[in-house]
Amino acid sequence: MKQRALEAGVPVLQPPRLRDAGWPERLREFGADVAVVIAFGQILPRAVLDVPARGSINVHASLLPRYRGAAPIAWAIMRGETETGITTIQMDEGMDTGAMLLRVPTPIVPDETAGDLARRLAALGADVLIDTLARIDTFTPIPQRHEDATLAPRLKKTDGHLDWDRPQQEIHNMIRACNPWPGALTLIDKDQSPLTIWNAASIACAHSEANGRLFPYQADVVIATSGGAILPIEVQPPNRRAMPWADFLRGARIGSGARFVSPLHFPIP
Repeated sequence: MKQRALEAGVPVLQPPRLRDAGWPERLREFGADVAVVIAFGQILPRAVLDVPARGSINVHASLLPRYRGAAPIAWAIMRGETETGITTIQMDEGMDTGAMLLRVPTPIVPDETAGDLARRLAALGADVLIDTLARIDTFTPIPQRHEDATLAPRLKKTDGHLDWDRPQQEIHNMIRACNPWPGALTLIDKDQSPLTIWNAASIACAHSEANGRLFPYQADVVIATSGGAILPIEVQPPNRRAMPWADFLRGARIGSGARFVSPLHFPIP
């Protein structure tokens, strides 16, 4: 956004804190009709929100009031949601708590990662924003039901630590939600070396293996979980590039019978 603005000769301001003195006055100099806020990362004070004549609009990547916060896309996938969307709101001083203007749903594709979904929602969000601005004087804002709200805080690295005792679908959801960051992390039991799983598939199969154990299934080597198995597709060892699962198995010289364990129970080297 900054680069495109500079190329077009549009002024760019980068306030470290909009709560600091002087910023409402600087913004008022633009004489803007409306402000649009997207992934800004600060709670805007009332003095800033009230600067534009028609107020301030936020484009949020969830169906509010669910998943308020910094990481709505990742947490929607992590929690196994099958639908999300874009909501535009008339901003207030809370975190994604303002009255709703437009709310447009979209399905979450079963194998979609957070990165994939973010790209789709960026395009959808642009369309919803244009529609919102075109109709801004016709809306009757709808207050959110705060009792239905859920939170989507910023992800931590530990949110990607895999626990192979969790149900298969929860593990698959975590791998999808943690791509592109922080990555879903497991440890190889023989030496507790870490491995990041970037993409995987859920395999419906019956087995008697311990959770986290590698075993052959058809032409692949999969990881046992409660209720099925996980087939890694793309993985990344430390200080290496991401690679196909089969290439990793050959290089690491592990296969059926090896076991992955959770970083939750061991210190990471």
